[in-house]
Amino acid sequence: MAQEDTFKKIVSHCKEYGFVFPSSDIYDGLAAVYDYGQNGVELKNNIKQYWWQSMVLLHENIVGIDSAIFMHPTIWKASGHVDAFNDPLIDNRDSKKRYRADVLIEDQLAKYDEKIDKEVAKARKRFGESFDEAMFRQTNPRVLENVQKRDALHARFEKALNDNDLAEIKQIILDEGIVCPISGTRNWTDVRQFNLMFKTEMGSTAEGASTIYLRPETAQGIFVNYLNVQKTGRMKIPFGIAQIGKAFRNEIVARQFIFRMREFEQMEMQFFVRPGTELEWFKRWKETRMAWHLALGFGAENYRFHDHEKLAHYANAASDVEFRMPFGFKEVEGIHSRTNFDLSQHEKYSGRQIKYFDPETNESYTPYVIETSIGVDRMFLSVMCHSYQEEQLENGETRVVLRLPAALAPVKLAVLPLVKKDGLPEKAREIMDELKFHFNCKYEEKDTIGKRYRRMDAIGTPYCITVDHDTLTDKCVTLRDRDTMQQQRVAISDLRGLIEDKVSITSLLKKLQ
Repeated sequence: MAQEDTFKKIVSHCKEYGFVFPSSDIYDGLAAVYDYGQNGVELKNNIKQYWWQSMVLLHENIVGIDSAIFMHPTIWKASGHVDAFNDPLIDNRDSKKRYRADVLIEDQLAKYDEKIDKEVAKARKRFGESFDEAMFRQTNPRVLENVQKRDALHARFEKALNDNDLAEIKQIILDEGIVCPISGTRNWTDVRQFNLMFKTEMGSTAEGASTIYLRPETAQGIFVNYLNVQKTGRMKIPFGIAQIGKAFRNEIVARQFIFRMREFEQMEMQFFVRPGTELEWFKRWKETRMAWHLALGFGAENYRFHDHEKLAHYANAASDVEFRMPFGFKEVEGIHSRTNFDLSQHEKYSGRQIKYFDPETNESYTPYVIETSIGVDRMFLSVMCHSYQEEQLENGETRVVLRLPAALAPVKLAVLPLVKKDGLPEKAREIMDELKFHFNCKYEEKDTIGKRYRRMDAIGTPYCITVDHDTLTDKCVTLRDRDTMQQQRVAISDLRGLIEDKVSITSLLKKLQ
């Protein structure tokens, strides 16, 4: 099945089974805004809990805050967002569609990589076990031609971005023959900058209202509270501040379902370190964050680091954790060495002294910062994309199953009476009432047991128990595993012990120690 078709099925599955709905659906929706349904919010909360506990429980020197969405407008002047938080925008005159010019060029770079990979794949199939991929990449004329084109485009693109040369960015699009996906034409406008912040007004009257912004990131709420946390918590460098919260960006092109939205949620941690040690900490946090992803069991081959060549004005090192989505490797988390830019700027614009006095060196300085920033929605999408599977069963039927990590699954256990009579529902309710205090359980009695199993597979429930007539006498139930579909007879008294450790966030955290 084509990856594009798989992705469409995942999007459809999310709506059908209560994970993600288009926002304002009965009014035909609102572009690039989505609501999380009853199963989606549970999965999302579990992802957030896994991240939060991995930060504040496993690190004694990291604490959390929850800062406001509305912030003093000068904060965004100090951070550079008012003047520099822009994307290069280009329109196609025929389709009237708007695009990010840099994304169009990045997609063109990806096409060269795809051509190279196709040549390699054809050769591998032709030569079999004797295939020497490294030698083929170094000698095949078609591969070398595409490598040369890609590298030349990359160098030209990088220079244009660094020089902020909008005319050159447009010329690259024209020279590469990049067409609008809708109209198929090259009738492009000039490239211009577009600020991504949403504006609103605060005040009781229109005349007295002042312009403020919906925050485009959660990081600044941490920076302006850095000194409050440091003093009240008696924190010593190095230490970190974590936060989960909403952010808002008026994206030019919001696409690929919940991958790029205008209202989204971030999990960010800013780690304050002594100047001169930041690159060492940057390396350590790259390793720590990759371990967090790998603990989910999705396979190392589905992750890679992408080190930035063009750095933001505030950074001296930056790397993305990219995950293999159905539409290619895409960023799910960024790790940045932000130097002391943010704190220095806020000290300058606020006029407040926010330096740290280091008792070990007996000096005051502005700390450097390592940032880890992960999009909750992108993480949600990566989990769904990897977990969605269609399986052919021995009896010829097909089942759709979400192989979610058990600790992230919305429902941990389904309690199913075999029939709706003979005291089985009452016994099932008794078991449910005992276990619901320990993990999220769901009771179902409608339809055949097979159909109920399929519904639970489709929402990723790792375990089902069936209460049958023998349960009333032997005090045992049938425990079914989602992934293997194997069933075993277990005592009711053993259920909590068998299931709880496997479905708790703790089971993931232990892999990180």
